[in-house]
Amino acid sequence: MHPAESGPPSNPPESAPPMLSTTPSPLYTTFTPRQKQLLTFLLGLTAITSPLTATIYFPLLPLLSNHYVISTQAINLTIAVYIIFQALSPVIFATLSDSLGRRIIFLVTLTLYVLSNLGLAVEQNSYAALLVLRALQSLGASATFAVSYGVIADLCVPAERGKMIGPVSMALNLGTCVGPVVGGWIAFKSGDYDWVFWFLFIVGAILLVAVGGFLPETARNVVGNGSVEAERWWERTWGSCLWNWSKRTLMSGMKNKTHRECIRNATDEGEGKTVGGGVDGTVTRAKWRFKLLNPLPCLRIIFWKDAAQVLWMHGSFYMVDYSIQTSIPSSYKDIYHFNELEIGLSYLPRGAGIILGGYVNGKMMDRNYEITAKQIGYKIDRDCGDDIKHFPIEKARTRGSWYLVGIMTFVLIGYGWALDQRSHVSIPLILQFVQGFLGTCIYTISNTLLVDVFPASPSTAAAAASIVRCTLAALGVANVQPLVSVLGRGWFFTALSIVTGSAGSVAVWTIRTWGMKWRTEREAKITQA
Repeated sequence: MHPAESGPPSNPPESAPPMLSTTPSPLYTTFTPRQKQLLTFLLGLTAITSPLTATIYFPLLPLLSNHYVISTQAINLTIAVYIIFQALSPVIFATLSDSLGRRIIFLVTLTLYVLSNLGLAVEQNSYAALLVLRALQSLGASATFAVSYGVIADLCVPAERGKMIGPVSMALNLGTCVGPVVGGWIAFKSGDYDWVFWFLFIVGAILLVAVGGFLPETARNVVGNGSVEAERWWERTWGSCLWNWSKRTLMSGMKNKTHRECIRNATDEGEGKTVGGGVDGTVTRAKWRFKLLNPLPCLRIIFWKDAAQVLWMHGSFYMVDYSIQTSIPSSYKDIYHFNELEIGLSYLPRGAGIILGGYVNGKMMDRNYEITAKQIGYKIDRDCGDDIKHFPIEKARTRGSWYLVGIMTFVLIGYGWALDQRSHVSIPLILQFVQGFLGTCIYTISNTLLVDVFPASPSTAAAAASIVRCTLAALGVANVQPLVSVLGRGWFFTALSIVTGSAGSVAVWTIRTWGMKWRTEREAKITQA
């Protein structure tokens, strides 16, 4: 018999225990849906810079080789330099954004991007200057993607991140779609390349003004859940800085600091001393504000067991994507005798698949989260955010990934043999569309999962993903042409599909079977340390 049934209760039922707290949990974020829509638009615009800058360059390679009177191999070195700094940029800037804030990193990287494009447009006589400026261009362009994932983690609870990631991914991949077309049009129509860098300069300047004027600070260790006012000028939008300056001038610099201190004192109690990423809007500044750059946390993520499987999924299919991009010019020129403009246009089906994949995958990830929560009887908290410590986020994110990996394997095989057998041009173009769709789904799912399992440092986690994917992409680019020359296009893509497909299937199984257990062990080790 239950003790409550053995006799009359010792206390009246209406007398509630005095220690029971009815204080509601704070909101995960105070940013409104309309503000999130604006931020989604701005993040999508800034994310365009990296793929646009990378892909617009491919059709220009013959022109650059002729202009500088150097070999194709020497020009290809500029691509390798770009990829190397594409990996380094998130390590430097995305890691800093987790401590210094998102906004200052956007402003610094976009300024660097604008100045490097100006240098490339003006300086046309030195190959060494081309290499250096190309490296600076990559540094400025390549961190935006990782920092954008940090902003999404700042604003969205895990159950709703797909809603924001989908449009951002679509915009991100719009640059991949548009870049080759713009570059091909330049190479075909003008016979020169210099104004492409003027075009990128103008794009960068517009983005810098847009971010400076409209992107607020979102980092949770700077503004909490959005309820704490940004202190420093670089943490405020330019309009806000102008308003505050005029208000100080009119009101003799009077400020009410008491309210902010009350908020800080309240959020510093109990578990409020954790740094960033918490759902309680915590802000702690003193220990990190002047912390020097330390890349070790970013590199350490790569070697955690749970993260390594996710990173392989992300990097290997990015390598596939880059291998296809690199092989398109030579394949379509040799087999179908395309000119520069037609080669640029041949990237469009793949780009359309990438854009559609980004949109559909965002919806799919949120749906998979809801289905997994329903299966285990978990109630989703869309206001304050879910504590995924005891939630199988790995199964939620990778739900259906078996089908994506399996179909991708057969698509790659078909693509290789369609080129090898010189099939009608529509066949490889259609397969490029399907590959773009599936590839985007796979590496967006893996990147989102990586951010989910490292909630305190989402941009650092995204930077780790950048290291892995760029390293594998560089290996892929370096080996595509030699292996195609030896194996032929059919057997090359068959071998590539078997390696990535089989290893990807093992990774999905490992993530779903052991991912949550390994994540729990990792968090326990970090807590003990």
